[in-house]
Amino acid sequence: MPGTRKLGRTTAQRTAMLRAMVTFLFENGKIETTVTRAKEVSSLAEKMITIAKESNLHNKRLVMSFVTKEDVVYKLFDEIAPKYKDTKGGYTRITKIGPRRGDAAEMAVIELV
Repeated sequence: MPGTRKLGRTTAQRTAMLRAMVTFLFENGKIETTVTRAKEVSSLAEKMITIAKESNLHNKRLVMSFVTKEDVVYKLFDEIAPKYKDTKGGYTRITKIGPRRGDAAEMAVIELV
């Protein structure tokens, strides 16, 4: 079935988790999570960076409606997005790091390039 991955959660739970993970990614530069979550986070983070590349009120409000911390939004517009002004996509990198010890879920590190 094409579209988004459900990740074993209801829509509201999934949205809240992904918003938190994208915010954390912008705040810290990289996060460690499962491969499927990393792919979803990568997609959403790239969309936010693309929006933030053009700094105007409408785009700031769009990003603020998704990213959960206001200071992270300012960091995105002032520091992160300007680095990619000449780049069209490919702002994140997913690196697989092997299975998780408890349940053998495939783990990955997602980071801003």
